[in-house]
Parts: sequence; C-alpha cells; structure tokens
Amino acid sequence: MNVALRRRSLLLSGAGGLLGLAGCTRQTLEGIRGGFAGIAQDRGHLLREPWQERAPDVTRRTHTVIAGGGIAGLAAARALRLAGQDDFALLELEDTAGGNSRGMAVDGIACPMGAHYLPVPGDDARHVQDLLEELGLRRRVAGRWQYDELHLCHSPQERLFFHGHWQDGLLPVEGVGLGTLAQYRRFAALVAEARREAHYTVPMVNQPLAQVQLAQDAMLFSAWLGQQGLTDPQLRWYLDYCCRDDFGAGIDTVSAWAGTHYFASRHGFHAPGEAPQPGDEEAGLLTWPEGNGWLSRQLAAPLGERLLAGRVVRRIAATQGGIELDAWDVAAQRLERWQARRCVVALPLFIAARVLPGADSRWREQAGQAPHAAWLVANLRLKTALEDRPGAAPSWDNVLYGSPGLGYVDALHQSLRPVPGETVLSYYRALGPTAAARQELLARPWAHWRDTLLAELAAPHPDLAEKTTRIDIVRYGHAMRVPVPGTLSQIAAWPNADGRNQLSISKLPGLLAVPGEPRMFYAHADASGYSVFEEAFTRGHLAGLAAAGHEPG
Repeated sequence: MNVALRRRSLLLSGAGGLLGLAGCTRQTLEGIRGGFAGIAQDRGHLLREPWQERAPDVTRRTHTVIAGGGIAGLAAARALRLAGQDDFALLELEDTAGGNSRGMAVDGIACPMGAHYLPVPGDDARHVQDLLEELGLRRRVAGRWQYDELHLCHSPQERLFFHGHWQDGLLPVEGVGLGTLAQYRRFAALVAEARREAHYTVPMVNQPLAQVQLAQDAMLFSAWLGQQGLTDPQLRWYLDYCCRDDFGAGIDTVSAWAGTHYFASRHGFHAPGEAPQPGDEEAGLLTWPEGNGWLSRQLAAPLGERLLAGRVVRRIAATQGGIELDAWDVAAQRLERWQARRCVVALPLFIAARVLPGADSRWREQAGQAPHAAWLVANLRLKTALEDRPGAAPSWDNVLYGSPGLGYVDALHQSLRPVPGETVLSYYRALGPTAAARQELLARPWAHWRDTLLAELAAPHPDLAEKTTRIDIVRYGHAMRVPVPGTLSQIAAWPNADGRNQLSISKLPGLLAVPGEPRMFYAHADASGYSVFEEAFTRGHLAGLAAAGHEPG
C-alpha cells in the first residue's frame, strides 16, 4: 500500500475515530469490562524452555496418538472412528479443541474466537462435503444438493464504509472513476486467464501444479500487480484487504500465487456490471453465531474421554516398536508418556520442529521457511443497537475502507429477531508475520487495544463506546502460515508419504509422512501454505485414515 493511500486511510478512518473517542469520557471507557481470553500463552511458551528427558509420572498406551486438537486433529480423530479404530487419544494444548476455529460466549451471547465462516465447498473438497452431509447441513433434493438455509449466511451479507457512508459489497464502487472501473475489468480478465492456464483448487491436496503457478509463487503480489499496470488505489486496497483477511498479511508480503489463488480457486473476480461466467456464481457461506466454533464442537462431541485438553506436547520420538510422546498435563502438573503404534502430528510446523528432535533436516528447513501471522480478535458486547451512517443496511460483515483492521461481523446476524438489539460484534485485525507485530500484540495492555479498536470503529459508529459493556480480546501470536514468495515451491518439494518428490510428478503433496518417520503422519494447514478449514480438514482426514490402516514395511 503506498504512502498516499496510508495517509488517505488515516483521514478516512483514524481521524474520525479519534474525534469520536474525544467526545467519550474516560469514565465511559473505564466502565467497559473485559480482558484477554481464550489463549493460554504461558502453556505455549513452555516450549521455549530446554527440554530434558525425565521419567514420566504416568505411562499410557493407545494405538494412535494425535498431537494437536485443531481442525486437522479433529478431522483425524473422525477418520479413525469412521475406519473402526476407537483406540486413540487426541491431546490439545488449550482447554477446548478447535484451534483457530473455536467459539466463546460474552455475557450469554455466542460469538467466534477466530474463523467465522465456511464457503460452501466445491467438488474438490469432497471430504468436507461428506462432513456437512453427516451434520445435516447438506442433502440431496430432487437430484440436486441443497444446503440448510438456516446455516447459510443471511442477507445482507457485506458492506463497506467508503467516503463517509455505507455501500453494498466490499469492492469500492460508489463514486469511483472510469479509470478505476477499467482496472477492475483488467484484473477480472487476468483472473479468468489464470483459471484457463492452471487448476486452482481448495483444498490443494494431490492437485496438478502448473509452471505459471510456480512463476507466480516466485514474486510478491504487489510486484505482479505492478507488472500488469494495476496501480489503482481502490483496487489495491481491496486486494490488500482480501489477502490480510485470508492470509494474515497484505499484498506487499504474500506471493502473486496466493493473491491469484484467493479468487481463482473459488468464484473468480467480477468487475461491477459484469455477470459471472457459468460456474463462477458464489455458492454462499455457512456461518453460525460462534463462527466455525460450531463445526469444531460437532467434531469434538463424539470423542468423549479420548479428547484430553490442557496437554503440552513436549517430545515425539520413534521407538523400535512405534511412537513415544511426552506431554505435560497442566491440571495434574505431571508428565504423561504415551506409547502408540502411530502418531498424527497435527501441529504447526514451528512447534512440530521443536518436539520432533529426531526428524531429518528437510523438516527443519520447512519449519524455518514458514512465517506465521499474529492476529487479534475482539468481541464487543453491545447493550443495544448502534446508530448508523447513511447507505447500505447493517450486514453480517462490515468493513471500513483504509482501516488497519478487517472490520467486524455481527454474531446475531443469523437470528430471526424482528428488531435489532443487544449483540456481539466480532472485530478482526491481522498484524502480519513480523516479530515486532507479535511483540506488540502480546506486550500491549488490554486497555490499549480497547481504545484503539473503539477509535477505529467510531468513524461509522460514534456511539459505539457508550453502548459497549464488555470487550473480550483473543490474541494469536502464531495464528496462520503466511504464503510468502517461495511457499508453493517448498510445499511441492516436500516428499509424499511414499517418498517421491512432488515437483517431479507435477502435483502438490497429499498424505504427508514426517520425513524419516514412516509411522508419523503430518496433518496441518501449514502443509498447504495457508490456513483455511478445507485444507486442514482434508489433511487431517487423510492422516487419520492412514493411521488406522497403514502398516509400514
């Protein structure tokens, strides 16, 4: 984003927000309750300390142990159950499973702690489709698949605060010039061309890889846009917003492949006034008051005592007979040793590299080349509906042009209440993958983030502070892998479970064995280079099936 756009962004959002807070008394701000929630930072930071092997306080045995209870770990557990293998244990660091797809409640209103929607999956995501059918969200009617309308995002879905009023949709259109519209059409043509040249899919498991995608992967998205003559500030803001929203970092950080994949893998990009091509129509979004926490709850519910929360995995090692895993039980303050025949490693790469001392150098190389973005999610409890600026009606997703944040979603948008009232607004902010951003996120006090986000949102909502009763803030120091240049090539070069190099057969890897450890299967969205539900679930599903039935030679 260029300097002129940053300055304009400040004038449009920051100045209005500061003016809005200026009329707010200190007593009003200090009357807002809240704090940090949802993440036990001290548990994760135990991994920084040197680990010396010691005798366990208790030893337990199982067929398969799953390290990590995010979506990939939960999917692996489901796959084991479906395969008839009930002898397993899933170990999760936090008090509830789900990773970035968890939910919470603020004074009785459910809201997301992270991911808040799931696009209706295409046929490439057949394992996700099967899950949705199992959960009753998808069924065949008169020969066609239909999704439960109660769970599809209700209209109006999204709006943008632009030039002092709200407009429908997130692409800036009202009042933009002919040059901007021409650049929108140019970018739409480039996305359509990319889709003709290569296969962009979600998930990417076992999918063909074209040379054009490797070429895109080698450069920054912002540089690629410049090569195409796409310099319009409105278009660049929108593309930057999309990348920050999906990848945790903007166009000056992610690769051109990532920026193209965002559109080409789903429903393309359509300039104002242009109709979608056949097959490009948006299929809709599935969402719930607690976001994807609803899905993680459904996945966790059947596990019962096999789901063990509050476990810090410290070491995973191969033994002559199988796998040995050491985990610290936070509640009991004791060391558990798990002996298993198989292990599904459903941990981010940077954590897996710490707890797998015996893995070969390729593993550590992958981990060292995988930056992760810091994120902040704030849930604001409102006692009554907000006043609104002119323009489009309040929507599920509400975004401010030029804002450092990603806007907010209304947790009760899916309700059928006839009159707006109390609710929770879930605000998102991606801070990027730098150490400085992570340090700022963790070092700043809760009151700093309270004042910062209230100032930002005061531009469209000057009455926000006086109507907010509580703000709970969730901080993710390492929320998701960022697809920087080179990510796709790194993933493609990762050997599959059979040891073949994927670049030589022009496919992205599917089932991943931990290099050098044939009894361990790696299952995490990090293996896809970016973090979305379909990637994590598919990799977890494949790893779970392999753990249930794979017998190494």
